[in-house]
This record gives sequence, structure tokens and C-alpha cells, in this order.
Amino acid sequence: MRYHECEAAIRALVDAADTDDLHAFGQATVTRVLASGLADEADEADEAGEAGEAGEDDLDEDGWAALTAARENIATADVTELRGHLDRIDEGILADGDMDPGLVVALSALEHWTSYLEEHRRGELYELAIRSLEEVDHRVSAALDDFLAEPEMAAEYARITRSLTA
Repeated sequence: MRYHECEAAIRALVDAADTDDLHAFGQATVTRVLASGLADEADEADEAGEAGEAGEDDLDEDGWAALTAARENIATADVTELRGHLDRIDEGILADGDMDPGLVVALSALEHWTSYLEEHRRGELYELAIRSLEEVDHRVSAALDDFLAEPEMAAEYARITRSLTA
């Protein structure tokens, strides 16, 4: 499957899913992306012999605290709480355009989930699904002309499909 075909298939799945499936998909996906995207960056920092959090220069202490709180409470936090965490993260950004890729994907996923909870626009969950694929692509580098050739990418696409058609 080519990348653009994968995008179109996900858009169709999101458009056809019922509200309960959308909510369950979104919550599971943002939880996965927040855990995986940031864990991968931390693993890379460990392998390089770097101390501290991956991307520690990207956020100030309060920004990291807000991100940690959002990750730990993603399943129970309401939209006001999540928006507050995102505001604190935004205020704590230290990077000037060169942020850790895993952190960028994680923050983007958190923003899409929060926006979905605020406005219930399906497009936010489509974007969240794409961020989830990007997180996997960051680890395995999928080819655009055969996007699902890597087992990890095929597994994530299958998870998205199952979640949206439950």
C-alpha cells in the first residue's frame, strides 16, 4: 500500500466509525503515542550515553512536569485539565525550531486528542492516527511506495483498522 492510499483508507475509517469507537481509538492511540514516542527518544539518549530526559533542552522543568502529568492522567483527565497541561508545555518550550522528533509527535498527538475532546471533529482523530503512524515510521523508516512492508507499520495499521471498526 502506498502512503497516500494508507492516508485515504484511514480517513475513510475515521469517517465511518461511530462515536464510541472514535473515543476508544483516540484514547488508546494518544496513550500509545505518548508512551512510545517519548520512550524511543529516551532509549536513544541512553544508547548515546546521555543523561536525563530525551530532549531535556526542549522544555523547561514545568513543561516536562506538565507533559508527565498529561501522560500519567491521559485516561482520566478532562479536556480542561489537558488544555492546561498543553498551555504549560507551550509556555515551557525552550527549543527554537529543532525539537526531538519523538517529542514533536507526542505533543502533536496530545494536541489532536485535546482538540477532539473540545470540538469533536473527526479530522483531529485522523491526524492522531497519522501521528501514530509517524511514531512507528520514526523507528522503522517505512518506504512511501510500500508503506506497510515493515511488520511494525503493518501492525500499527492493523491496530488502527481494528480500533475504528470494533
